[in-house]
Amino acid sequence: MKCYLSVIVCVYNEEKNIAPLVDQIGSALENLDYELIYVDDGSRDGTLPELKKIADPRLRIVEFRRNYGQSAALAAGIEYAQGEWIVTMDGDLQNDPADIPRMLEMARAQQLDLLAGIRQKRQDGMLLRKIPSRIANWLIRQASGVHLHDYGCTLKVFRADLAKSLGIYGELHRFIPVLADLEGARMDETPVRHHSRQHGQSKYGINRTIRVLSDLLLILYLKRFRHKPMHLFGGWGVLSLVVGSLILFWLLLEKIAGHEIGGRPLLTLGFILFMAGLQLVALGILSEMMVRTYYESQDKKPYKVRKVHSNRTIEV
Repeated sequence: MKCYLSVIVCVYNEEKNIAPLVDQIGSALENLDYELIYVDDGSRDGTLPELKKIADPRLRIVEFRRNYGQSAALAAGIEYAQGEWIVTMDGDLQNDPADIPRMLEMARAQQLDLLAGIRQKRQDGMLLRKIPSRIANWLIRQASGVHLHDYGCTLKVFRADLAKSLGIYGELHRFIPVLADLEGARMDETPVRHHSRQHGQSKYGINRTIRVLSDLLLILYLKRFRHKPMHLFGGWGVLSLVVGSLILFWLLLEKIAGHEIGGRPLLTLGFILFMAGLQLVALGILSEMMVRTYYESQDKKPYKVRKVHSNRTIEV
């Protein structure tokens, strides 16, 4: 059944945080028509039994067979959401549900597709949480050109149509604003409260900064070349072909002049560049064919229309 707001909470081993957070959400949203979707990401403690104890008709539980990770949990929650607006938040009591009504009003007033939170006075450890987060945020901002301050804040407000079009998989939940930018979303950010963790253990650490680097390469490709892969592979391929061909042509002239070229490293370099160029150009052509097949087979368009405006008056 359709509703105004869907609140999605992804949890993994958050047994002691379930009841307090559900109560906080109920108090903060008592005047709104909302549904609450909890995605249990394969918890091994008492998280699922605690969820089943809650007698709230607005609560729906999506139970995973095993732990798939936050991106998969968010994608599942969004898939099952029926609200006009979608809110995502952590299940560890560090996000404050009291920020949600204000964020909704701000998103509506500014006609935003996505409003992201910026955690104020962040209650996390400096060495293992804050410093890696600042490094990751800086890298994402510089590489993507999407200049938001806190990519790690889960508390976000989306229009449902945007959220359902993002395609969150792998570990791309860190890059939701970049994915939204690819969809042409109107975005802004706002300060939100942040509380210290009272129960359970954090699921994040310094290793997540390393994973960000590998995911960032995928995001850069999607942002710059997903519709035109030939511009990436073809450009480097043509350059490699030209340089390799020039080297081989020069060596041919040297051979005609009577010089020995068989043992020269330059000959090996020329062949490597020439063959690499051929392969890159071929890869670019294949990528273009795959992109064309992707769009045409599913009747997708390589563009997004926000709205069609017309001044024509229809007489009845």
